[in-house]
Amino acid sequence: MPVINPVQAPPPAGVAATIDALIDRARGAQRAVERYTQAQANDLVAAVAWSGYKRENAQRLARLAVADTGLGRYEDKVSKIQRKTFGALRDMLDSNATSVGVIREDRAHGLTYIAKPVGVVAALCPSTNPAATLINKTMMALKGLNAVIVAPSPKGAKTCALAVELIRRELQRIGAPADLVQILPEPISKEPTNELMRKCDLVVVTGSQSNVRAAYSSGTPAIGVGAGNVPVMVDADADLDDAAAKIKASKVFDYATSCSSENSLLIDSTIYDEALDALRRQGGYLLSAEQKRQLEVVMFAGGKLSPKIIAQSPRAVADAVGFDDPAAFDAEFFMVEEEGIGPDYPFSGEKLSVVLTIYRYASFDEGLRTMQRILDNAGMGHSCGIHTKNEAHVAKMAEEMNVVRVIVNQAHCFANGGSFDNGMGFTLTMGCGSWAKNSISENLSYKHFINTLHVVRLIPPSEPSEQELFGGYWARHGT
Repeated sequence: MPVINPVQAPPPAGVAATIDALIDRARGAQRAVERYTQAQANDLVAAVAWSGYKRENAQRLARLAVADTGLGRYEDKVSKIQRKTFGALRDMLDSNATSVGVIREDRAHGLTYIAKPVGVVAALCPSTNPAATLINKTMMALKGLNAVIVAPSPKGAKTCALAVELIRRELQRIGAPADLVQILPEPISKEPTNELMRKCDLVVVTGSQSNVRAAYSSGTPAIGVGAGNVPVMVDADADLDDAAAKIKASKVFDYATSCSSENSLLIDSTIYDEALDALRRQGGYLLSAEQKRQLEVVMFAGGKLSPKIIAQSPRAVADAVGFDDPAAFDAEFFMVEEEGIGPDYPFSGEKLSVVLTIYRYASFDEGLRTMQRILDNAGMGHSCGIHTKNEAHVAKMAEEMNVVRVIVNQAHCFANGGSFDNGMGFTLTMGCGSWAKNSISENLSYKHFINTLHVVRLIPPSEPSEQELFGGYWARHGT
């Protein structure tokens, strides 16, 4: 199948000319759809969705993603591409999800809100979820009649190129301009990515914190995400078998490529042993002190996470470490007990692997303090979770924790980015607020890809007296 692709190689004029050519084509495609109706915009979204959701396409993308990046599990990637795409399509085809023309009328205040495209979007996509992230962002961008230029991670470039090819084919099939979606030509490097960020109209980054920082310093409006390092509490009254099953399902899915996978469990000391037993029944393997030391040497060689461990199968991890217990090779995930937090305790950080750090706490308040310390060390603002029947504890966690999301009694990686049984929007890009120096504190949605024009009409004056506004203050504090 020939690739319907934009520029295949940089022109002789160099990087700047390559980016200029991509952006010119993107703007031309945008002009061709600028008068599209909401129904036509929704067709663009559905076309992008179908290009990834179609079973044979999802399988091709998943297979290539594993081969391309060496990360994750084929079957789970198929599921992730289809589930995230299907859920996002549900959200964006909702009758209230308006993104074209008049999106709201406020007659009482004389205001009409009209959606306008933001322009050309640079979509930076990570190697951990190259296909699902690309499709998800592209759906959101095209919902607002924008054009997209994808800047992939070098490790995920081939997968992203295939996803763009499939999207362009589907756009052409419905009579839409293929150049609404383009991709940087290989080889991928910092120079064209930086040039694209500088010259586009909006940058949306999912991936490394270095890329997020580069986007925010590009001079272009940017939406970035924070690092994940999810801590989840198992409360004293939790249904331990239910909690363990959900924790296992989330932790092992796609071998923990998701930033929303549980990284640490904080377990009430009164049910600590029973909770570990429940986790063992789900295939969890608790490492001894010596096995923990062996894993640490391999996992954090050179002071950073090793590709021998990141998003690898439990058997591959056991083999890389060289465990001598045969039972370790049958594990579904590994558990390490920890007490410390910070740079000297690497298991307290994000692990992107089937390794789960276990903490014990003596009181709920102590557990909350430990949880915030974990997030302050890594993962500020992202999310945390709790398994409990105690709504007062849920409320206290929400009051105390500086995070965007508190996930209650759910498998974290499935719930955090949207689920059919919670109200979060489907996304693979999760803002973490000012705590992580992000520009948004919610799940990325199509609403972040539109500008809003305000038509302002005269209304009857609404000007209060000084007494109406200051009266209460004067009564309490004087004039």
